[in-house]
Amino acid sequence: PNVYTGYQRVVDLAVRERMAKAWGVEKLPEKPGLTVMEMMDQAHEGKFKGLYIIGENPLVSDPDLNHARECLKHLDFLVVQDIFLTETAKQAHVVLPSASFAETEGTFTNTERKVQRVRKAVEPPGQAKADWEILSAIATKMGYPMEYASAEAIMEEIRTVTPSYAGITYARIEKEGIQWPCPNTDHPGTRFLHKDRFSRGRGLFHAIEYIPPAELPDDEYPMLLSTGRVLYQYHTGTMTRLGKGTTERYPESLAEIHPADAAKLGIEDGQRVRVTSRRGTVEAKAKVTGRSDQGMVFMTFHFHEAAVNLLTNPALDPVAKIPEYKVCAVRVEAA
Repeated sequence: PNVYTGYQRVVDLAVRERMAKAWGVEKLPEKPGLTVMEMMDQAHEGKFKGLYIIGENPLVSDPDLNHARECLKHLDFLVVQDIFLTETAKQAHVVLPSASFAETEGTFTNTERKVQRVRKAVEPPGQAKADWEILSAIATKMGYPMEYASAEAIMEEIRTVTPSYAGITYARIEKEGIQWPCPNTDHPGTRFLHKDRFSRGRGLFHAIEYIPPAELPDDEYPMLLSTGRVLYQYHTGTMTRLGKGTTERYPESLAEIHPADAAKLGIEDGQRVRVTSRRGTVEAKAKVTGRSDQGMVFMTFHFHEAAVNLLTNPALDPVAKIPEYKVCAVRVEAA
């Protein structure tokens, strides 16, 4: 919420003026908006009335899911735009069916900054439309004519207001992607961002004080839970769990526990276990493995049947406002 395209800061007047001109409006907000977690908390307090969610499933991915569910219930109006009826979409007042990656035209920018074309392979089913078509139609209906002829027209707008994308056109990425920054159409793109030197010179270092986790083990909850991903599933599993291959490779949630802890608790490999925190309880199959440190248990958050985020702590990092997904106190017992 603190940047426009290409990490251009909302607080920068020149950036705001450029964006306002491109969008045909007089002025844009001077302050950053709310982060995801701040939105949820303000919804719970009744200060935040409506939420429009595109391609996200917070009722599996957010921490302390019981609290997250209550936050969404406090909204006057919830809209979810997605390709499947996710756990979050099931709670929405309106669900807008969008086209998947294979059913639309456009570009993707990946984590190595490469901007690549994506082309429509099949037509979207039923009434599904591309995300940009849905947004444009709603904006127009609400009094702001958002008229684009195509996804390419949107890319043209992006490059006119984003210096790091200025040289990236559909014609140039027809066969191979280009990595930003690419300041003009003669520039080849930047394969290595920090090849010979940091992009800002010698770099910038900060000394910070260590802040302990908001929750540490005690007599009642003597182990630490850390959550994460596995190779064969992605995020909340909205797409990957529908794939035969990915499901065969990793079909269910596992609670990975060190052999010494398993022996002490009388837990065998493959046995069902109950993992409990101050916020909830989930059941999963135990995986006895040395990959987990002694005193720790690891679980993924891909599986709504064992929604590990029922357990996690919503305490936020003071700067990034990211929840403490990686540390929460739990107890583990045979189910």
